[in-house]
Amino acid sequence: MIMNELPLDALPDALPDAIDVEKYVICTYYARLPPFMNAREVAQAAAVEQSTGTWTLVPGETAEVRKRHVAKVIGVYEVPQYEYSVPSDLSRRQYILQVAFPWENFGQQIPMLLSSVIGNISLGPIKCLDMRFPKSWLKGFKGPKFGVKGLRKLLGVKDRPFVNNMIKPCVYTSAKMGAELCYEAAAGGADIIKDDELLADASFNTLEERIPLFMEAIDRADAEKNEKTIYTVNITDSIPKMFDNAERAIELGANGLMVNFLAVGYSAFRHVCEDPSLNVPVLAHMDVTGAMSYSPDIGIGTNLVIGKLPRICGSDITVFPAPYGKAPMLKERFLNMAHNMIMPFHHIEQTAPMPSGGISPGHVEEVIDDLGTDIVIGTGAGIHAHPDGPRAGAIAFRQAIDAKMQGVPVSRYAKEEGHEELKRAMETWGSKRTGFDL
Repeated sequence: MIMNELPLDALPDALPDAIDVEKYVICTYYARLPPFMNAREVAQAAAVEQSTGTWTLVPGETAEVRKRHVAKVIGVYEVPQYEYSVPSDLSRRQYILQVAFPWENFGQQIPMLLSSVIGNISLGPIKCLDMRFPKSWLKGFKGPKFGVKGLRKLLGVKDRPFVNNMIKPCVYTSAKMGAELCYEAAAGGADIIKDDELLADASFNTLEERIPLFMEAIDRADAEKNEKTIYTVNITDSIPKMFDNAERAIELGANGLMVNFLAVGYSAFRHVCEDPSLNVPVLAHMDVTGAMSYSPDIGIGTNLVIGKLPRICGSDITVFPAPYGKAPMLKERFLNMAHNMIMPFHHIEQTAPMPSGGISPGHVEEVIDDLGTDIVIGTGAGIHAHPDGPRAGAIAFRQAIDAKMQGVPVSRYAKEEGHEELKRAMETWGSKRTGFDL
């Protein structure tokens, strides 16, 4: 059977107007191709490769199989769009391609989704920019248990941003020392304390040792400040040990969990989020994103990797790189990730965006201006490296937030009586800090 012998509805091609959008996940790609290549033919070959066929026709790939299972190219758009000639010195032509994949092929799960929509074709100069998920497919996912609204209810925080503190140093031997740092940061006003992504159930600092100490520290801090604090303990590990870690963490008293979701995979992360016995907020950490997303020509866009996909899996809080401090990130990409975490998404609740990476109190105004107040401001050294200690560092962040909520410039608020912690932080770091900590 050759292509021109197939009925039209069995071809890897369709008008976007003619497909039933509830039966397809629609993927948008960026591709750079040599001028001599026909973009539609390349896209069709990729659609077949990622659904029913391979590099040559096989007997079992009948018209009936194609009608039901073949992916369909529904859009080929060149940018810029040449109409009557192509410049003779052009080495590459750039395209936006759209391909619709029957979601019946991979079901309501992410591992086979990714295998289908970017699997083999990720070897070439093509980048998946976005995926449109139909309501019918999303019904298979529960989304966040808490999200922004649930966190506000749990912590009793009505309208201001939350403050999250990452314990620093990242890896340390003494759980007792870490618990004391936790206490100081929480007592100063941090709403959430999280393990660093580099420390989980280490042989020298186990969950059994760390969690009771941290929760006791949080209880002391909560009684002192008359507020609640969540400790998201890092349970990242091999499978199924990570699931055992989750259960042990809850048994030990943890009131939050954290997973390096890309390191363990979306499916494993989803399992933790959707487990009804783990009724605590789950924080998703972004480790490994750069390997998947940072090339401009290949991989998957950060709006998907960090924005939509963890939210679908059930992330209540998602850490993502902020362009204010040490993280190399374009502002528009940063905003797009947050956009995908909070915009209406059928029944999927909002995920709280947590910008992180070198943030100090002087960045608070810009962060809130960019993202609003339904966020978690992530900071590590911005609290622990405060000249007067982590308690003062947390107080400085809360003072900066208070200033912004009152409409007072943070720099002016820092000079007012009673805001010495903020003043010291501003004197130390100012309102801008760039570059990596080496």
